[in-house]
Amino acid sequence: MPRAWNAKDERQYEHVKQSELERGRDEDRAEEIAARTVNRQRREEGRTPNKRTQGTGNPNTPLQQRSKDELYNLAKQRRIAGRSSMSKGQLVEAISRG
Repeated sequence: MPRAWNAKDERQYEHVKQSELERGRDEDRAEEIAARTVNRQRREEGRTPNKRTQGTGNPNTPLQQRSKDELYNLAKQRRIAGRSSMSKGQLVEAISRG
């Protein structure tokens, strides 16, 4: 567990990890999910310097509702050329096209 976590974060980590293990996840995946959950919570509460997401967003969320950073990361993952100069709308369109 990272040093920056407080006792509450560690308790949340253990709780989420245990829940994921009970759902049948393997230990490595359960630890990853727990750490991501705690880090997301810290980011939303403003307790971390990086307030921007590093992921691609919830796959169940429509593209238009995701942040530009999430869309950019998704475009990068799909190797869409010219993504760095695209607006949010252009990213949505490019990702939708495939």
